[in-house]
Amino acid sequence: MVHDFKNFPELPNGKFDTEYFNSPHKQITEDIMATVVKVHDGDTITLHWDERDFDFPMRVVNIDAPELNEDGGHESRDHLKGFIEGALVQIIIDPDNRVEKWGRLLGDIIHRGMLVSEHQLFTNNAKLFEDRNLDELTNIQKEFNPKRWLTQ
Repeated sequence: MVHDFKNFPELPNGKFDTEYFNSPHKQITEDIMATVVKVHDGDTITLHWDERDFDFPMRVVNIDAPELNEDGGHESRDHLKGFIEGALVQIIIDPDNRVEKWGRLLGDIIHRGMLVSEHQLFTNNAKLFEDRNLDELTNIQKEFNPKRWLTQ
């Protein structure tokens, strides 16, 4: 199956051996400098990089910000927008973890000497990615607590 570079510009590492030379554009495998052209939400942006003739999405690694339809979603987006939109930033790429399941580039951002992921965490505009389901687990634990059922 041929890779769809138009909708998924980034090749996952598993496809490098078979698809790299078919790529119509340079694949990102190391840190780059790029301009943030749009902030979609508190953990997803669009970048412009001079080595490509199109803009592309990137998800900030290690954090999970609320979706726009959730409490705090607009605030998280607006905070990030005010901090980095329009700025030339350094994108930090982990070569072993550079593309997420939806085909977006994964990376962290350095702006004004700060890691954007840590900045979003510190300002309570995101939580650690690994903690994204803790609220749901707490609700499940409350619902299925054996003490609750034994006292009724």
